[in-house]
Amino acid sequence: MEDETVPEVPLALVTNAYLDKKAAQVRSKSIVWEAYERASLVTHEQVELIKAIDKRSPEQVQSAVKAKGTIYASLILHLLQNLSRADTVQYVCILADNILSGHDENAQYFHEVSGEDETYPFGPFFRALHLSDEFTSLQASKILTILACSAPNPGSVDISDLWRWITEQLASRKPEVVDVVVQEAESLLRVRQFRMPFWNTQNAVEELVSNLDKSTSTPQMQYQIIFCLWLLTFETEIATKIDNLYDIIPKLTEIAKAAVKEKVIRVAIATLKNLVEKAPTENLAAMLVAKLLPFTENLSTRKWSDPDILEDIDYVKERLQENFQSLTTFEQYASEVETGKLEWTPPHKSETFWKENASRLEENNFQLLRQLARILSTSTSAVVLSVAANDIGQYSKYASRQGKRVLQEVGAKQRVMELMTHEDQDVRYQALSAVQKYMHQAWDF
Repeated sequence: MEDETVPEVPLALVTNAYLDKKAAQVRSKSIVWEAYERASLVTHEQVELIKAIDKRSPEQVQSAVKAKGTIYASLILHLLQNLSRADTVQYVCILADNILSGHDENAQYFHEVSGEDETYPFGPFFRALHLSDEFTSLQASKILTILACSAPNPGSVDISDLWRWITEQLASRKPEVVDVVVQEAESLLRVRQFRMPFWNTQNAVEELVSNLDKSTSTPQMQYQIIFCLWLLTFETEIATKIDNLYDIIPKLTEIAKAAVKEKVIRVAIATLKNLVEKAPTENLAAMLVAKLLPFTENLSTRKWSDPDILEDIDYVKERLQENFQSLTTFEQYASEVETGKLEWTPPHKSETFWKENASRLEENNFQLLRQLARILSTSTSAVVLSVAANDIGQYSKYASRQGKRVLQEVGAKQRVMELMTHEDQDVRYQALSAVQKYMHQAWDF
């Protein structure tokens, strides 16, 4: 799927009942602009301009803006830069939204006045973004999103401050707020130049992905978040690293399996397809461990209203089939260990497997052995701990002298002994069995 397939939509499609209700409350108020005129904060001409669009129909607003677009953009920015009363700033943000939401082309008026002040057109809205009032911040973030997405040269626009603010809101306990900023991220990530800055924002992807697991995550929210991941994975650097860092392959697979809505499955599969296309070496093994192959085989037999889904499903399925056939048993085992997704697959219990392959755990400076030790120390899954303890025991039967020392150095021996008192019966059994295998090899305990 090429980047060009990102669908064409309005600049910032933020639809949210919570924000609309707050906006309606602000719109119902009246600002006495003449008082600002008496205080010499605005001119009489500026008051007349405001009145021509204040509490007017969308058609009247658009008619006025069409005639004096850059004048209105300059006025809005001037007001935000010079007025500080909370209710007035709220109201000016509403006026700006009225202008920008009326027609996509109206955003260009704001960019055209950038020469008037070095901070224009973003600076005044960034100032509003950081005010303590929630509505003003949300409204300013929506406008900043529209302005960023409409920028003539997005590569020259620094929205790192907006990404940091969005990341903070992604951690909000209010689902309505999370919904607004996820929609903004959807719009912004359509612009290629904004993807790496988001990826490089501390905690941004982590907070985004964590919202998939929340009890408040509706099918619509899942769709929106995965849509963001889909857009991110067009970047090869991101596609190469994202599963290793955020474990999204098993997450997307599970969501697609449980999804009722076709569009959720469609965007999950499209994201997985990007991962296969952009970084097959890094992602195919993890997909096989997540049992994506049998799932795609099942999906390919279903009837879909959108034929593009089947195309993506078949692509992922075929690549997985090719990869599965080329994997040796040891490579399958290694991919399990590397991803930390240990299950009772045949190699773990096979004496032949261990006899032939135990020494391979010592390759690359004992990389797989060290990873097994990490799994033993960090996993909370009883199944994973049972399998890992079993593997340590199996390995110990064939370990080299240096391998025995490494097991002790990385704490695997001590950890297996600790697991002999684990609350889970199978973990206790496998740990005891592993210790017996150690003892049988006459290790110096």
